Amino acid sequence: MPVGFGVLGPVTAWDDAGEPVDLKGPRHRAVLARLVAARGRTVPVGQIVDDLWDDPPAGAVGAVRTFVAALRRRLEPHRRPREPARLLVTDGPGYALRAAPDTVDAWRFEDTVTATAEALPRAALDRLDEALGWWRGPAYADFDQPWAHAERSRLDQIRLTAVERRAEALLALDRAADAVPDLDAHVAGYPWREEGWALLASALYRAGRQADALAVLRRARELLRDQLGLDPGPRLRRLETDLLRQAEPEPTGPARVWAETAAAYERSVVPGARARLESTVGMLRSLAVTGPGGLEAARDQREAAITAAEHLGDPEFTARVIGGYDVPAIWTRSDDPAQAARVVAAAQRALAGLGPDAPEATRARLLATVAIESRGTASPGPAEAAREAEAIARRVADPALLAQALNGVYMQTFHRAGLAAQRDAIGAELVALAARHGLATAEILGHLIRVQARSALADFTAADAHADAADRLAARHESPLVGVFTGGYRAMRTAATGASYPEAEAAYRSWATALAGCGMPGVERGLLPLALLCLRVWHDRPAAFPGGTDWGPYAPWARPLLLLADGRRDEAARALRRTPPPPRDLLMEALWCLTGRAAVALGDRDAMLRARSALAPAAHELAGAGSGLLTAGPVAAHLDRLDAALAVTGAQDRS
Repeated sequence: MPVGFGVLGPVTAWDDAGEPVDLKGPRHRAVLARLVAARGRTVPVGQIVDDLWDDPPAGAVGAVRTFVAALRRRLEPHRRPREPARLLVTDGPGYALRAAPDTVDAWRFEDTVTATAEALPRAALDRLDEALGWWRGPAYADFDQPWAHAERSRLDQIRLTAVERRAEALLALDRAADAVPDLDAHVAGYPWREEGWALLASALYRAGRQADALAVLRRARELLRDQLGLDPGPRLRRLETDLLRQAEPEPTGPARVWAETAAAYERSVVPGARARLESTVGMLRSLAVTGPGGLEAARDQREAAITAAEHLGDPEFTARVIGGYDVPAIWTRSDDPAQAARVVAAAQRALAGLGPDAPEATRARLLATVAIESRGTASPGPAEAAREAEAIARRVADPALLAQALNGVYMQTFHRAGLAAQRDAIGAELVALAARHGLATAEILGHLIRVQARSALADFTAADAHADAADRLAARHESPLVGVFTGGYRAMRTAATGASYPEAEAAYRSWATALAGCGMPGVERGLLPLALLCLRVWHDRPAAFPGGTDWGPYAPWARPLLLLADGRRDEAARALRRTPPPPRDLLMEALWCLTGRAAVALGDRDAMLRARSALAPAAHELAGAGSGLLTAGPVAAHLDRLDAALAVTGAQDRS
């Protein structure tokens, strides 16, 4: 844990073990506090002198330099002599604090409150509760200089906004009664804030206390007139009228903005307008990342929107409706293969109908859709579509389009085993591209691709960093489904890094509680038993599973091993002969390893040769770890077992 700094109360610092750092005297703390207030900007030495002393002594500049040197020793005790400081740095004519934003409580607080402006109520409430808990007293409590007054006042205004935004979240969650006590104290301490009075009156009314709500509004009117000589603003007047009429309480905060915007849209856009369909696609794009229910609804309504667009008979408009749904895809098995095939067919019809003057970007979005929705297929067409979409996106220099095209390219990098490094390069480009252009969902996708790829290459240090980055972005942008993949990664990492079999199995089963009902059937069905089967194969344990286990789409590759574990060798041999080649997806290597293990156990030389040929390009990878969710151990170990068995069967054949 890096060094932390606190100014939301007395100025302090904590070392990397969480213990307080001795900052020496008040002037030392004042220098540190002044640099925190600058938020990473350089403060000239002369300005620091003026801020520390009303009447600076003759040696003030030298004293500041002495304070800085002492602070550096305390904040970076392990820094070697003459090694440049990393935290409290010299920059031109002054000094700056180069701390990470999340290591300074005031910086972290401000960023968190800003981020909650667009957050859903539950997430906003949780983050605001945490942020308000960081306050230990008045900001910069040790200091009485003008710079401290200004920064204290600024931070206090942000804190008041946080209190009011927290109340808005409680009201949106139908917890009006819970909002009342804090709002009562809030308006008592800050009676000039009309937003606080409006929120308190609304909370009381929603809690069934109409008379108390009206009394609050009367008290607000009297205090505003007596103390500030002001009449209540239009919102308070309108709220009082609504309460007297016993009207439905007006929405607050984001809910009010949504309601007013939706009403304006309903008034302004005629029901049959094409703009409604295009707007619907934008909403579905947002809905798809909100959680299981939103994803399922978005999937269904997307197809309905495409059908409605096709009925209008305009291929270019249909293309915009199809291509506008640029929701990133990380898993290579479709949640609804039949629906995906219908989307691909609609995209291909739109491509065929596009005129020569249609924008290149429109064509590229359709091609990217074909590539993404044709995941796991053996046909060369989708891979060609991905490459063409990428070429167009690079030519027109559209970052969002390039991100969508790269998603299609990623989905088509499974034509053989052992391509983790190639997918890692795609993920790296996505992360860099998305970070430059503020494409949050694409940046999350890039990090998840790199989690998968680095796991396949057994680089868990890098995979950990990308999983953490994906989680941070998901929390900031309210994408809860990301946790399904990062949670699965951490279970797989436990299995892949030396945990005992019971510990690894427990980690997988714990993750399965988040997997259940995630709204992604292509991920959910059959994956837990497959992960446990791979784990047992790796640990040379029998594939004994209770009857009725749902293997989902993985049943053909599990069946020979299950029959062997049950002592039904002849049936297992017949099942192995019927086992198809695995789909070209994230689990290809793991499924080939299961086939190879069954082939060795049954002495099926043809199946062994097929498995060895398929797995050979991935000799440097962990089998299945490229999924980021499970592993059957090093591919090299499976190849060694196959080679040994092939040598035996070859010798038998020669004899």
